[in-house]
Order: sequence, then C-alpha cells, then structure tokens
Amino acid sequence: MNIDLRSDTVTRPSAAMMAAMQAAPLGDDVLGDDPTVQELEAYTAELLGMEAAVFCPSGTMTNQIALAVHCERGDAALFDEDAHMLFYEVGAPAVIGQVLCRSVPSTDGVMEVHEVERRMLSYSLHTPPTTLLCLENTHNRAGGAVIPMDRLRQYRELCDRNGLHMHLDGARMLNACEWLGIEPAHMASFFDSVSICLSKGLGAPVGSLLVGSADFIGKARRWRKRLGGGMRQSGLLAACGLVALRDQRHDLIHDHRRARMLAEQLADIPSIHVDLAKQSTNFVMVETDLPAENWAHALAQHGLHCIPFGPHRLRLVLHRDISDEHLAEAVECFRLTAASVKPA
Repeated sequence: MNIDLRSDTVTRPSAAMMAAMQAAPLGDDVLGDDPTVQELEAYTAELLGMEAAVFCPSGTMTNQIALAVHCERGDAALFDEDAHMLFYEVGAPAVIGQVLCRSVPSTDGVMEVHEVERRMLSYSLHTPPTTLLCLENTHNRAGGAVIPMDRLRQYRELCDRNGLHMHLDGARMLNACEWLGIEPAHMASFFDSVSICLSKGLGAPVGSLLVGSADFIGKARRWRKRLGGGMRQSGLLAACGLVALRDQRHDLIHDHRRARMLAEQLADIPSIHVDLAKQSTNFVMVETDLPAENWAHALAQHGLHCIPFGPHRLRLVLHRDISDEHLAEAVECFRLTAASVKPA
C-alpha cells in the first residue's frame, strides 16, 4: 500500500494528457511559434476574463515576474504574514524584483482591511511607496482556506483608493472557485494579475500561467526570458495544461469531498485532532499530541506519506490520484499509528 498525501503536486499525467502530448503540434515558444502554447495562453486568458497570458515553468516564477513588473526597485509590497511568496520562494522578492516586503497579520490567510491600510506608505523622500498588494487563494499555510469574495472586493476598493495594483497567487485559485461555485473570471476580475498552477490539483506535470493585461504580459515575457523561463517545444507541456483546464478542473470538487470525508473519520481517532469547522477544499490539517515528525515516520511505515507542517501538525492533501477506496486505507493507517507511535 502506498498513499501519497504529501501534496497535490505528486499526481501523474492522465491517459488523456499522455495522448494530448503525443498529438500536440509543436514549434519553438522562445521564437513565439509553438501553436499549443499559444492555444493554452489564449484559453487561460479567456477563462480568467483577461487580455493575455504567458506560460512559465513554475508558480514561483510567475509570482516573481508579477512582482518585478508591478513594482520598481525599492517599492514596497504587502503580503499576509503566512504568504507562500514570503515563506517558500527563497527570498526571491529581494533578489529578483528588489522589492521591500511588508507583512500583515492574518487569520487563516485573511487580513483585516484596516490592517492592510495602516501599512500602506506613500512616496516621499524618506519612505518606499507601497505599490502592490499580494493575496493567496486558496491559502497553503492556512490549510487550503478560501478568502471570501466580499473581502476581495474590499481589498480592491482599498487598492483603487490608494493607487495600488493587486496580484493573486492563485496556485490553487481553481480550488477556491470550485469551493465557492463561481467562474474563474469572477474571482480574477478583482486583480491586475493572477498566477495559476497547472501541476497541483489539476494534475498536469509542469507549468503555471501568469495572466493580466496585454501590456503587463508583454513586460512579463521579457522577465520570463531574463529568468531563463523560455522553453522550446513546450507545447508538450501545454497540451497537458489544456486537458487540465478543459476537462479536469471540475474534478477538484471530488478532492474537496474526499478531504471532508477523511477529516470526519480522522476526528474520531484518539491522540489526533481535526478542526472540522475550518475544513475546506482539499487539505486536511491534523493536530497531533505527540511530535508530528514521529507521526509522519510511523505513518510512512504503514504506507501513508504526509508532511509535518509544524511541531504538532500534519498536512494531508487530497488529489486526483486518491480514490474513495484509498480513504479507508488512510484511516486504517492512522488507527494503526495511533496505537504504536511513541514520544521522541
């Protein structure tokens, strides 16, 4: 038995993706003539209701390109205190865009509007101007939490009053859209740029897209080239992305359903705790009485793989390679582990 719940990035390409790769017409995307990449970019821009898109190798690259385009060197950008762009992108805002990052307290990835506003700085001889607000939806460190649409609207109004751009780290944006029952263009309408990832719950092997105005994406292409993100016959990868967006994005709702089922069953096991009131999208966050590292090691011995997400927290991520049948096996792994895990 092998149940991999480390992340929704561990999926393998579907049979439809493999067939699409084999049939994809190819060119050289650096020279601008790969038709499958062009089709993916046009489709994604239309899906999000924006003018243009650019295909990149990773979400880290799309996020950092967005920062570099929106901000001048020395400008300030605002993030919630647990943002992926702060925690997991290796200090790239300082290295690449040379942007000052200011963090805002948040609860489950959601910042209070007045807390955002009080950290905005105007241009002066002494202060770096705040020119960008970055949001993350769904939120990784908050366990797949979704920012409510009313709050997005409030952020947009605040940014408009103060002349800020808004960028969405939407690595799992489509999970948020499925959770809320809205079209991607509705959520994207609040933002000047959006990054979406194809290689998480959507199941593609590689790739993210940055979406925005035609002028913004024109500048983004120069940054992609500058960062070494230009790929040649990348239509092979873009073909998988088209299958993901056209045929597999609504499957995300099944990951959400299975995450809820798993959370409810794990909540009955002694020595672990699941907050069902906070359960959302495809993450299950498990609090452990004993060290999470001990739990992760013991679970791996029973064939279940997950990531310690704190001293006493495990993160389980449901994805398209996990079926209903796997859930019973996962719960049994936890029951066996609960009986055997020992303190460090």
